Amino acid sequence: MKNTIRRGLCLLLLLAMTAAMAACGPKNTNTDADEKTMVYAVEAGSAGEEVAKEKGWTVNSVQDQAAALMEVAAGTSDAAVIDLLMAGAMIGPDTSYPDLTYTDSLTQEEYGIGCRQGSDLADFITSVLAEAYQDGTTQTLARHFGIREDLLAEMPQTGYTEDAGGDVAYIQGKGTLVVGITEFAPMDYKDDNGQWTGFDAELARLVAQRLGVDVEFVIIEWGQKVNELNSKAIDVVWNGMTLTDGVQTAMTCTPAYCRNAQVIVVPAA
Repeated sequence: MKNTIRRGLCLLLLLAMTAAMAACGPKNTNTDADEKTMVYAVEAGSAGEEVAKEKGWTVNSVQDQAAALMEVAAGTSDAAVIDLLMAGAMIGPDTSYPDLTYTDSLTQEEYGIGCRQGSDLADFITSVLAEAYQDGTTQTLARHFGIREDLLAEMPQTGYTEDAGGDVAYIQGKGTLVVGITEFAPMDYKDDNGQWTGFDAELARLVAQRLGVDVEFVIIEWGQKVNELNSKAIDVVWNGMTLTDGVQTAMTCTPAYCRNAQVIVVPAA
C-alpha cells in the first residue's frame, strides 16, 4: 500500500515539474502558420517584396515604404517589410509611428546608386562620394539625419575618365541632374518648407554641385525605375536602393555607400 502511495506521489511530482518547465520555456508567438496567414505590406519592386515572396508570405504591394507603414497603422495589413534605416527614423517613441515596432533583421544588404547601363555617371558619383567620406562630409550628414555611422561604407578611390559622349557630358549640357526617388525618410523627404532633403538628397546635391548643374528630385514608381532611367526621364536612381543581382544586371551601379537590412514592422503590444 505504501509503495503504491509513493508511486502515486512521485507521478504527481513528475507531472508538476513537467508543467512548470513548460511554463518557463520560451514561447514562440509568431509561428510558421501565423506567417502564412498574415498579410505583409511591401513596396512594389523592393528588396522587402523580394524577401517576403521568397518566404512564401502573402504580400500587399504598395507604392512605397511610407504607404506600407500606413497600411499597418490603419490595420489593413498585418505587418510590413521595410528598410532598417527607415524603421529607425519613423518607428517608436517620439516618431511618426509611436504605436508600431520592428523586429530583428531578416537580411543584410547594401545600398548603391543606379545609373543607365554603361553610364560614366556611376564612376563620377563614386569619385565624389569617396572624397566626401575622406573629408568627413558623409559622416556629418549621417549624424544630422540620424543614420548610424557604423552603417556607412567607405567608397573606393576610383578615377573618373571624361567621356564627351557620356552621361556626365549629357547632364552638364542640359544643366540639371534629375534624381529618381520615393518619399523615404531619412533618405529623401520634404522639410517644413516643402523642399526635398535627407541623407541621399544632400549627397545628390553635392554631386550636382561638382557637375556644375542644378538638381531636380522626381518621385517615381519604384517598380519602374529601370524604365525611367532608360527613357531618360531621370538620370539616376538614388533612394536607398538595395544592390540586388537584378538591380546590378539592369543598371550600372556605384559600389555600396551604406549598409542596411530588411525588418518586419508590426503593431506594438
